[in-house]
Amino acid sequence: MQKKEIILISAAILVAAATGFATQFGLNSVLLFVLAAVALVLVAMIVGKATEQLGSRMGPAATGVLQSALGNLPELFVCIFALRAGLDTVVKAALVGSILGNSVLVFGTAILLGGLKNGRQYFHSEPPKMNAVLMILAVAAMAVPTLTYYLHTPAESHLNKLDMVVAIVLLVVFSAYLTFSIKGDKSFRPDDQEVENHDSWSLPLTLGILAASGVGAAFVSDWFVQALTPAMDALGINEVFSGLIIVAIAGNAIENIVGIQLALKNKSDYAVSVIMNSSLQIALVVYPLLILLSFFLGGAVLSFVLSPLLLAALALSVCVSAFIVFDGESIWLEGVALIGLYIIIATAFWWG
Repeated sequence: MQKKEIILISAAILVAAATGFATQFGLNSVLLFVLAAVALVLVAMIVGKATEQLGSRMGPAATGVLQSALGNLPELFVCIFALRAGLDTVVKAALVGSILGNSVLVFGTAILLGGLKNGRQYFHSEPPKMNAVLMILAVAAMAVPTLTYYLHTPAESHLNKLDMVVAIVLLVVFSAYLTFSIKGDKSFRPDDQEVENHDSWSLPLTLGILAASGVGAAFVSDWFVQALTPAMDALGINEVFSGLIIVAIAGNAIENIVGIQLALKNKSDYAVSVIMNSSLQIALVVYPLLILLSFFLGGAVLSFVLSPLLLAALALSVCVSAFIVFDGESIWLEGVALIGLYIIIATAFWWG
């Protein structure tokens, strides 16, 4: 284990301990929120490091999926505790914000920085094209309950059942996608780039750190949610903006860092895979899973019903990112355009 990795783990332990102390003694809500957010990011970075070690043993086909799956672990815990606290509005905004953050902000930043450093970047278009098609499907699936609610169709009185059906269908679709992406035809599994060797950790150490990080993420997520509402009140931030921007960015620290680093190293296939897979897993796994879990967790029941502006922002973001990946190449100007779109969307939600 390298010195910087030891420093990272030590920093995460210290900040997490400070967060637990601040929570126990009821210190300033804004300070507690900042500490919890920093701890969440550090824990996410550790999960990312451990995932790199594990992914190097599994080959390139599964690395992007594995990185994204474990990278979403802290956000899953945040959303579970937020639902138990009755913050379903924050959870909806955080889930949509994660998709927006990865598909627009992180993807745009990766394209911008990677393009400025390496010039025009190329990647195999088949995997991101399939990803884009499934993201459009996910948006369409979310639009059905939303339209059912706002148009007051006969199914409105059965929204809970409709949400459950949509959730199960999306989970089944993801299972099919996972099978195809790992075992499907060779064009969907580019192997001309090798993943960097990250096997300096032993397998027991890697699994132990992953398990400890998972436990740490659960505690830190609970403290983060406890501090969320008081901090929002103190800072005058509304629930939607808090979930859409702050919670989403903190919960997706791994993809934010790893995807941009891969683009800077001109590993475009893996950069696009990590970033786009994270959005896809939020839409097809995390959101549907939370819908089903919300019926048993106690607290708020989550729904696919979104506000019209939130649904429109999601649809626009997914469509714009789809246009960029379909040709299998990117330039830095496209990154500027994506970041600009994210700023416009974030501004629209600043007032609620």
